[in-house]
Amino acid sequence: PASSFGSWTSQLSSGMAFTGKYEIESEKNYDEFMKRLALPSDAIDKARNLKIISEVKQDGQNFTWSQQYPGGHSITNTFTIGKECDIETIGGKKFKATVQMEGGKVVVNSPNYHHTAEIVDGKLVEVSTVGGVSYERVSKKLA
Repeated sequence: PASSFGSWTSQLSSGMAFTGKYEIESEKNYDEFMKRLALPSDAIDKARNLKIISEVKQDGQNFTWSQQYPGGHSITNTFTIGKECDIETIGGKKFKATVQMEGGKVVVNSPNYHHTAEIVDGKLVEVSTVGGVSYERVSKKLA
């Protein structure tokens, strides 16, 4: 136990904890959350159960976070922990936010949007909240 804790903390401090390629495995509260984003119902239906690939490259405090959707569409956000940046959402909207690291979680907090991402048992667990509605996505590591 002590040795695995030691390797986990050194991995976290060396800035590689999030690096990897992940495929969506499960999601909770998809419909209600997408409706809260005011996406059209045909878009919500089309995107349900898509195999979204998230690719994260972490170099210390610097991140490149990409999401690739079937059919070639992708979103890439680049940010540095503690510095304001532009974030693009699933719906294509952009906003300014300062990304923080809190207890091993990457946290995006803005007046209308809250997002956390963390590694739990080797899986990428993301929770987004808009207008009091939360959506959870769990992705398994591919590489």
